Amino acid sequence: QLLPASETCVPVRPAWRSQGLCVCAAETSSTMAYQTPDSKKEEFRKYLEKSGVIDALTKVLVGLYEEPERPPNAVDYIKRYMGAPTGIDVDALRQENDNLKKEREELRATIDELNSRLTEDKEEDDA
Repeated sequence: QLLPASETCVPVRPAWRSQGLCVCAAETSSTMAYQTPDSKKEEFRKYLEKSGVIDALTKVLVGLYEEPERPPNAVDYIKRYMGAPTGIDVDALRQENDNLKKEREELRATIDELNSRLTEDKEEDDA
């Protein structure tokens, strides 16, 4: 239940404090057993920091800032800096990969069929 902000109320969301709204502290003890959005954000921030994402993004942004001339496409700059290939049609590569997989399966089936024929012919010659 939203109540006017007072000393006995706890702001659940920072925006609510600025609006003068909060949840009564008595109600928070029973309903706050779930993870709050702030704790989820903090957990995600720790994950990003631990995995090195924050450092990598900081380095790429500093590199972009220190460029003497701003690149026309900042996203391509970031991709190149992070090592991602640019100018490649990923969908076309996936389609080509699917086609090659199908062709490989067809060739394997042909090989199996030819091996079967060869075995049959060899058995007939032996008989």
